[in-house]
Formats: sequence, structure tokens, C-alpha cells
Amino acid sequence: MLPPLKIVKAGLRRTTEALAVELARAQPGSTTPAWSDLEWRLASAAAVAHGVSPLLCKFSTWQNPEWKLFLASQREHVAHRHRRIVALLKRIDAGARAAGLAIVPLKGSALHALGLYAPGDRPMADIDLLVREHDAGPAIKLLQELDYVESFAQWKHRVFKPANGAPVAGLGEHRDAPVNIELHTRIQERLPISAVDITERIYPREPRPGLNDYPSTGALMSHLLLHTAGNICGRSLRLLHLHDISLLATRMVASDWDVLWDEHAADSPWWALPPLRLVARYYTHYDGTHYDGTRYDSRNAVPAAVFDRIERDCPPLLRTMSRRQTLTQVSCSELWLHALSGIEWSRSVREAGRYIRNRVRPSKQAIQERADMVRTQLWLQDQSWVTLNHGRRMLTLLTRPVPRMDTMYVVRAALGPLVPRNWTPTTGHQAASLPAR
Repeated sequence: MLPPLKIVKAGLRRTTEALAVELARAQPGSTTPAWSDLEWRLASAAAVAHGVSPLLCKFSTWQNPEWKLFLASQREHVAHRHRRIVALLKRIDAGARAAGLAIVPLKGSALHALGLYAPGDRPMADIDLLVREHDAGPAIKLLQELDYVESFAQWKHRVFKPANGAPVAGLGEHRDAPVNIELHTRIQERLPISAVDITERIYPREPRPGLNDYPSTGALMSHLLLHTAGNICGRSLRLLHLHDISLLATRMVASDWDVLWDEHAADSPWWALPPLRLVARYYTHYDGTHYDGTRYDSRNAVPAAVFDRIERDCPPLLRTMSRRQTLTQVSCSELWLHALSGIEWSRSVREAGRYIRNRVRPSKQAIQERADMVRTQLWLQDQSWVTLNHGRRMLTLLTRPVPRMDTMYVVRAALGPLVPRNWTPTTGHQAASLPAR
């Protein structure tokens, strides 16, 4: 049985903020928290939800045997899964070359290619690929030849899953979980209604058949910042997003940041301020080391001129609210659902009105997307809340606290065994499966 949700909420906030400090500062000899068993389990839930359990395996010095064993098991699962992803990307590259198709692997794949992460450091729930609109048909054919089938489509992308394989229920990453593929023809986010589109600065200027890199480090940073902005707007930020930005920023010089304002930008990058402020909040005192051994101090990673320029562009309400936002408040660690989540991102009263109207009366597209989520996402299945009609859900949200289903899924999983009793990190042998999120 679950403990009272008020205790869960407080425990998630406490452990999430502690994990952020532990990962961002990565200082040896940090004091092990004097947490209860429940708090350690909530910490494991937060680490999984924020995608940082394998990174914490490298950086956390907390001396709790079960905690350390859990992190080691997660890192091994992610390393095994990474090998599967690399092999799949090689097959996609070969197929794209044969078909004369240019594809850009996005986000996590690109960060690994740059060497910012070692195998096993960074979990990847799926592979994101970008193709031109007119290449969508050949790209779908290629995925089908790789034994993938379309699962569902949303306004941002189309999701493909292996024809054989099913999600693995439980806590954390699992080596055998299917590797889904998200196919994009645009790079865009709704913030919260109007879409910000940066596709033209992401697609290579001279694409070639096969897998292509981002055209520049600044283009990759633009994508990370916009993706993180969309997650902050929807209160689904992960600590991993901030870590990605912090690491990439140390590779950038002042001119790289100019890509945010390049000739392909239809508007100023006002949306980059909240992500950068959160990175500054948690990584200000991070004196760390690249995987190549280079030392750096992230206090100088984002030039002050970049902050000054973006602050002038950011809408006043969002600029004010982002000054005091924490990781917990804009992520799944905030246990309660919010009826008007992200309304502060509206750039005008008219847009805020459109947002409220869409919340009260969602479009057919939004209703279909929700139905697809309920059908395909393991954490939403068998939950009575998600099957209520929209009116009853909104009324409930306005009259009492409602917990997030994704958060409750990982919390329930964390209250069970964290690792199989006979798992050992030296061999990786498991007689029983370690479940995934």
C-alpha cells in the first residue's frame, strides 16, 4: 500500500532536489543523506523519472548499499541497451545510404556521437530521426524493412515500434525493452499554443545519403533548449535535459551561441531563458571533468551576454516566473496535476485565452492523441482516471488534488524490490529480469 500522498509529495521534492545537487556538483565526499527507507526508494523513483540513475552510478558518493547496487544495475542495463541502439543506427545508416536518404539522428544519439557521454551513461528511451517532408515515405519504408510498424502519430512525430517485442513493466531501464523510433519532419514545440519551429537550423545545409550530423554545435544546443522548454512548459522536465545542456555548453564558444539568432530564426529565442536559468541554478558551482579528461567550470559555460540578450526577448511574466522555478516544480516530481499547466508561457492575453479554451474544449486531434497515449503507454493502462470523460477530469482537477499517473507508476514500482537479489554488477548475470519504467 502507498503511504499518504502528502508524504510522497514531500519526499519526492526533497530527494529530487538532493539528486540535482549531487549530480550537478559531483564533488567527492558529499554527506550521505540520513533518509528513511521510504525516502531512499523515492530517490530511486526520482532518479529513474529524471533519467539520471546511470550517471549517478559514476558521480554519487552516497554510501547506501542498496542504492549503490540499484545504480550499478541501471548503468549495466543502459550500457547493454546502448549497444543495441548503436547496432540499430548502423543498420539505419546502411539502409539510408542504399536508398539515397538523408537522416539526422537527434538529441541523445548526437550527444553520444560527440563523446559527451560514454556508453552506459545516458539512457535513451527511443531513437529520434529527422527527415525532410518529401522523404517521409521512403523513411517509413526503410523502417518497415527493419521490421518496425507504426504505433501512433502525433503532431510532432510518428512513433514506430518493433513488430515483435513488448514493454517491460517495473522500475527503471531494462536491457530488453523495445527500442522505439520517433520520425520527425519538423523540429517544433507548442509553447503552449503557438508552435516554435527551428527545423531549418537543424537540417544540414548539404545533406548526404545516410546519417548526418547537426550542422553545428549551436544547432544542437538550439534543439536541446527548445526541447527542454517544451518539457518545462508541460511540467515534464527531466534532470537529464539540464545535464545535456550543461555538458554541451562547455564545448561552445561565444560564436556558437549566435546560432540561436541566425538567419533561419523567424523569432528571437525567448523560450531559451527558462532552461538556461535552471541550468545556472543547479550547475553554477559545478567544477567537473569531461570524459576526455579536460577540466571545466560551468560558471563560464553560458556567456553573460547570452543571458542578457535572451532576457530582453522573453515575455515579462515568463521572465519573472522563471527566476524562482525549481526542478521539482516543472517536472514529474511535482506530484499534483495542474489544470492550467504552462499558461505562463503564453505571449499574449489572446494566446492565454486560446489555451484556456483548448483546455475546456479540446480539439479532435488532442482527444485522439490522448487516446493513443492511453493505448500505447504502459503507465496509463488500467488507470480509471484516464478513462474519465474530459469534463469530469477537469472538474476533479479544479476541486481536489489529483496525482500524476506517470509519477505514481514509478513510485509504486520503487516501493518493490529495487534489484534482483542475485544480480551482481561484476558479471551482469541475472536470474530474474530487472523491470523498466
